[in-house]
Amino acid sequence: MELINNAPNVPAAVGPYSQAVKQGELLFCSGQIPINPASGKIEATDVEGQARQVLANIASLLASQGLAMTDIIKATVFLQQMADFPKVNPLYEAAFGGHKPARSTVAVAGLPLGALIEIEVIAALKA
Repeated sequence: MELINNAPNVPAAVGPYSQAVKQGELLFCSGQIPINPASGKIEATDVEGQARQVLANIASLLASQGLAMTDIIKATVFLQQMADFPKVNPLYEAAFGGHKPARSTVAVAGLPLGALIEIEVIAALKA
């Protein structure tokens, strides 16, 4: 097992966890919330802006390991309000460029730092 911390252009963990963990042929990425890694703060106030930042954070985390969005095999999307699903879904689809990993989407009572969205992913490592 290899712990991934301090990946470039990825927000630092806001708690006692790693940004990602490599185990076997998989990369388990901790949930990303819409923190801008440059400022360390959530800047977007709408779910669309927050979704874009979350997806950018995921792409940066994957890139730090030589991976891309097309290497994701499972995603879990957490929304503060399920009513935001129609706003997030097209942004999610565009970020994956036709790749369609398995996905779950759930509404939650709250997310860290008042975020409106969080996404965690599992990616297949390249041989």
